[in-house]
Amino acid sequence: MGAEPLMAGNSQRRGRTTGAHKKGASGGTGGKNRRSLAGRGATPPAEMRPGHPAQRRAQADARRRTERDRSRQRAEEAPELLLGRNPVVEALRAQIPATALYVVTGDARTATDERITEALHLANDRGLPLLEVGRAEFDRMSNGALHQGIGLQVPPYQYAHPDDLLDLARDSGRPPLVVAMDGVTDPRNLGAVVRSAAAFDAHGVVVPQRRSVGMTASAWRTSAGAAARLPVARAVNLARALGSYQDAGLMTVGLAGDGDVDVHEFDGFADPLALVVGAEGAGLSRLVRERCDVVVRIPIARDTESLNVSVAAGIALYAAASARR
Repeated sequence: MGAEPLMAGNSQRRGRTTGAHKKGASGGTGGKNRRSLAGRGATPPAEMRPGHPAQRRAQADARRRTERDRSRQRAEEAPELLLGRNPVVEALRAQIPATALYVVTGDARTATDERITEALHLANDRGLPLLEVGRAEFDRMSNGALHQGIGLQVPPYQYAHPDDLLDLARDSGRPPLVVAMDGVTDPRNLGAVVRSAAAFDAHGVVVPQRRSVGMTASAWRTSAGAAARLPVARAVNLARALGSYQDAGLMTVGLAGDGDVDVHEFDGFADPLALVVGAEGAGLSRLVRERCDVVVRIPIARDTESLNVSVAAGIALYAAASARR
């Protein structure tokens, strides 16, 4: 039998069902499809996406931090009012720089108190202005704090630059000895370290600009006058300041309970060095500790958790002074 003749319609239908007409390459798109399918990269964090709530929160946090920094700077640039009879007398005895003495008038107890009388004599000997104010006005000036009818106005402390301490050491003819304080927040500890640094012939103390106490009236008072003889420098970034000291030839020696070597076994105290002490409780921060060439420890009894930062600094400074004799 001969093959059945194919009709035109059958040919088209069979072509569709059997794939006789093979699909060829389609026309080009000019790369549009490829570009539309290309990835857009990693998704940015939520706080970086415009309009995202996380971004608005991050911006608000940044504004608050900026305002806190500005407020703190304004507070540091303003005179400090030291309040209370004992603190004022102690500050005047320690020769803390002051610009005026305030005394509340119309209070019989103020007029007969021996500490007030001594404060008046000390201020008069220094030529400080005596300003008499009413109680209501002084309550406002002291923001409601307990003042006992007397206050000493203390000007902002004039900080040195960390490099100034190197110049001072060069002029002294002695190997540089600098104390760096990492995040110490108690002004009494700062004052005590300044006092020990002056007693053991250090050339100065360095504190960070942020997250650290400055030279307040309380720190001045605790230093017992040593702050008038020993410069305190402020570093924008303490880790970088220590790196600058290393470039100048100083060894950076940290103090920590888990240090690498006992303080009495360390043989580098006679060399130019920066002694680095950490914050109360927290100790040395990670970045600052990484800048230390060596970390020494002070052996203590096992049932004692740690030493006060100013006590530890005093022990290490004594070791340095002994090695330099």
